[in-house]
Amino acid sequence: MMVRVRFAPSPTGYLHIGNARTALFNYLFAKKNKGSFILRIEDTDKERSKREYEEMLIQDLRWLGLDWDEGPDVGGEYGPYIQSERMESYKKYAEQLVEKGEAYKCFCGEERLNSLREEALQKKENFFYDGHCKVLSKDEVDKKISTGEKYVIRQVTPNTGETSFKCEVYGHITIQNDQIEDQIILKSDGYPTYNFANVIDDHLMNITHVARGNEYLTSTPKYTLLYKAFGWQEPTYVHLPHVIKEGGKKLSKRDGDAYFSDFIEKGYLPEAIVNYIALLGWSPEGKKEIFSLSELEKNFSIKRINKSPAVFDIKKLNWVNSQYIKKLDDESLVELCLPHLDKAHIDVSDTNWVLKLCTLFKDRLNYFTEIVDLYNEFFNDEFFIEEDAKTFLEGNDCTKTITVFKDKLASLNEWNFDNIKEAISETGIATEVKGKMLFMPVRIATTGTMHGPDLPKALELLGKTKVLSRM
Repeated sequence: MMVRVRFAPSPTGYLHIGNARTALFNYLFAKKNKGSFILRIEDTDKERSKREYEEMLIQDLRWLGLDWDEGPDVGGEYGPYIQSERMESYKKYAEQLVEKGEAYKCFCGEERLNSLREEALQKKENFFYDGHCKVLSKDEVDKKISTGEKYVIRQVTPNTGETSFKCEVYGHITIQNDQIEDQIILKSDGYPTYNFANVIDDHLMNITHVARGNEYLTSTPKYTLLYKAFGWQEPTYVHLPHVIKEGGKKLSKRDGDAYFSDFIEKGYLPEAIVNYIALLGWSPEGKKEIFSLSELEKNFSIKRINKSPAVFDIKKLNWVNSQYIKKLDDESLVELCLPHLDKAHIDVSDTNWVLKLCTLFKDRLNYFTEIVDLYNEFFNDEFFIEEDAKTFLEGNDCTKTITVFKDKLASLNEWNFDNIKEAISETGIATEVKGKMLFMPVRIATTGTMHGPDLPKALELLGKTKVLSRM
């Protein structure tokens, strides 16, 4: 049996870390098993679904490098791949369940339902629809329809017993049937509910494995009952642990957390994002942490998905991204830094100067917008010395070293890396100091800090006038 998995986002917002992790795990499982990865857009929420979100979802997934075998933009034999274009099939299968006695038409209006909710609230009980319309005869149903009464279609669920299913991560899960409501499967406007449409589509698209967030664990018994009602084989379920913030709070689109637009705008690399989110809830064998997409495809295994929530650590993401930045060649580095420098209205007309700037800060970059922060910090006209640097100068007699170095720099006819480096060396010889007592004073006097990038390269970029002015 060929493995077929799907990523089925709702276009009600932008892609975020949790969505992307689900997409990646589906993609990796398909590639590992030489199967098919399908993109399906689940837009049955008419009020919240927007075309712009759909377009951005596709754009962000492409940016990550997760190419699908079938989907709305590439087609396939099981299309269409947008739920709003599959409406006839949902109505057809809902009516089939009615004919089989596995579903019924419910005419209860909002007034009655609100009354039931209020009653449950007063009793401090969970609200469940009471099955009032389940006992209507066919003649009663037909009469109501003939007079134009609106209705929904509800699934019949057993009142006794229990429903079980197996998840490859969490094992066997069992829920008592009296905790499962007669859920609506087709709304009065003819649109299916999510819980119904995803079952129909997964069956019709021959989906073999359903990997999704573990928030669906409590909903899955409803899907199990639908599969049984139709007499269809269930897919294999893989529920993924939550991605949470440090401190335990779940990442939330509502709180503005972890949208991909933010990462793209800040200048993260897609391969670094993929590498990092692969480690959210999945652990490879060994201690290796940096993986290319092809390496992830070879190493991925459902058996190594953890049950515990995965903590989204921005510091760890920054570290992973910095490792990828360090591997970039100079041309790629400049190309990726340029848009951020240009946006900040920093003069990038001198390509050689820009190259030197980018390579100077390469090892300090966590993401590319930081090139602007580092530039502003380094070239700030309001020069000041950091407190720890002041303490160092006050505790050591550095006056002679700084004075000699200033004279050496002032006498330079050509301001370049080699000459500045030689000036530092000559200062050490003239003052008979070396190591920390040489480099720390000249760095502090010219940059205001005790630590930073390669000093001769930094001073070359600053320029003779600015450096002497600071000293």
